[in-house]
Amino acid sequence: MPAGTMAAVAISRLELSACELRQEAARTDDAPQARRLPALAMVLEGAEREAAARTCGMDRQTLRDWVHRYNVEGVAGLRDRPSPGRKPRLSPAQGPDPASDGVVRWRRVDLQAVIARRFGVEMHERTVGKVLAKLGLRRLSVRPHHPQVDAAAQAAFKKTSPTWSMP
Repeated sequence: MPAGTMAAVAISRLELSACELRQEAARTDDAPQARRLPALAMVLEGAEREAAARTCGMDRQTLRDWVHRYNVEGVAGLRDRPSPGRKPRLSPAQGPDPASDGVVRWRRVDLQAVIARRFGVEMHERTVGKVLAKLGLRRLSVRPHHPQVDAAAQAAFKKTSPTWSMP
């Protein structure tokens, strides 16, 4: 290919016209998708890739990538895909095991120390809480009971105590 010429990018999916692509852009609630659809409409109408990309605020190579995704997946392919995020610092196997650790309740600060000691991973206390949430563990604790509680005295107190309600 001679210098200065660009390879043409073609839309092979033709179920929607340029006008219908613009209507989809007006209907969608996804802003990035709404920016991509008019660029594809311009390409479908025969506009230069560079001009269509510049008009819609993207690079021509980026537009080419979106045209390929549209050809394969249609309008739905123009939505952003969720990123996988950062790799977890702890695996589920490294999480707390109350049965073997013999504790009734873990505090995040306690877990922070155990994680550092066992696995050599330094984490902020808040990050420990986020890891626990990802593992399906919640920050719930049962109201504590004194070991010498007198159930009979509690029942007698409830019988003799007046009931009240808010006005």
